Amino acid sequence: MEVRTRSLRSSGLLLPAVAAAFAVFCLLFLLSSGLGARLGLWQFRTGFSLLKWAAYCGLACAALSVFSVVISVRRRQLAGMLLSLLALLGGVLAFGVPYSWKLKAQSNPRIHDISTDLDNPPKFVTVLPLRGGTAEYGGAAIASQQLKAYPELRTLVLPVSKEQAFQSALSAAGELGWQIVDAVPAEGRIEATDTTFWFGFKDDIVIRVFPAGDRSLLDIRSVSRVGASDLGTNAERIRKFLARVSSQPR
Repeated sequence: MEVRTRSLRSSGLLLPAVAAAFAVFCLLFLLSSGLGARLGLWQFRTGFSLLKWAAYCGLACAALSVFSVVISVRRRQLAGMLLSLLALLGGVLAFGVPYSWKLKAQSNPRIHDISTDLDNPPKFVTVLPLRGGTAEYGGAAIASQQLKAYPELRTLVLPVSKEQAFQSALSAAGELGWQIVDAVPAEGRIEATDTTFWFGFKDDIVIRVFPAGDRSLLDIRSVSRVGASDLGTNAERIRKFLARVSSQPR
């Protein structure tokens, strides 16, 4: 180890190597925040703390890497420059991912229950036991925040029968990779669960299809099981679903 350190020092690559090692540490810190929560090694709040510290480490790594780049340029060391730039990229990534989520949290309301029908949101039935028996809508306080943040999320009117609309909704849910928990054509109700990528959060979805003459009214509600803010995840999920249903051939 001492011989290797001397070799790096003599070649002028010690600082770039330290920056690169620091970048790897920051990225591992970042990845472990979500992976550990997914594997049940710690609570999601611990994962949030790790995410915050990954951002701090990434910022420090980026600063060290910039310094290393400058030194390598002055010494005209191509290997040192490349190593330092890779370390800079790792540091920026470790800082950028948590920071982008922070910006999302600031730009989206602190709600995690989104529905296209705010007066009479679709109700969960089969999913209720998975949610601990709770899925009460928050009422006017939640509705007003949603209207301000996501005014475009409204009941989808389809020029097809209830049966056709139901099949379109079921097909779209499957294409989006949701786990279908229940589908009751007679009631026009579909319940599903979706898992978020990073922390593996479980979000529940209920779809309701009503006949309206020769048309159908489709409403969807997406609710997180934990947390206060969903960073806009439920609204984005609903947008994708409505777009998928709307684009299907009639």
